[in-house]
Amino acid sequence: MHTFIALLRGINVGKANRIPMADLHALLEGLGYTDVRTLLNSGNAVFRAAKGVSAKHAADIAAAITDQMQLKVPVIVKSAQELDAIASGNPWATTAPDHSRLLVAFVQENQALAGLGAISRLVVAPEEFAIGPHAAYLHCASGIMDSKAGKALLGKAGQAVTTRNWATVLKLQALASGRGD
Repeated sequence: MHTFIALLRGINVGKANRIPMADLHALLEGLGYTDVRTLLNSGNAVFRAAKGVSAKHAADIAAAITDQMQLKVPVIVKSAQELDAIASGNPWATTAPDHSRLLVAFVQENQALAGLGAISRLVVAPEEFAIGPHAAYLHCASGIMDSKAGKALLGKAGQAVTTRNWATVLKLQALASGRGD
């Protein structure tokens, strides 16, 4: 059995695209996944599967959400090993004092990261932005909502990605490794 992490983009923000986590849990179990655990109310789930690759799981989950919930929701799935590589690639993992101001941008296919290069022009010190081989990282030292780069990453410029703050990434990593509850 292999552990995977599903990250849904743009759900439970405002009144649109509402998916209760109990419904997501049931949907994932209905797809045959086991040991399903959800985290927070923003579309994070950890599950186990006997086989398959991340992209196939993402497509299957997105299709099931469309079929069963009549919602078109982008889904990104990463294996536990892929999540570990993303976490270890964070250049500010140990130096950012406020984990809620450090965003990780996840993509399903790593080549989609190239489209985020334009965000670097919006970064204003003390902000920091880096594109790694598996994810992009934005440290908004003065706050995400006051950051043009943060707004761009969360908005149209980041449509191919879904973001999670560093605290959530660490919680997902702990769940995926069996260290979380």
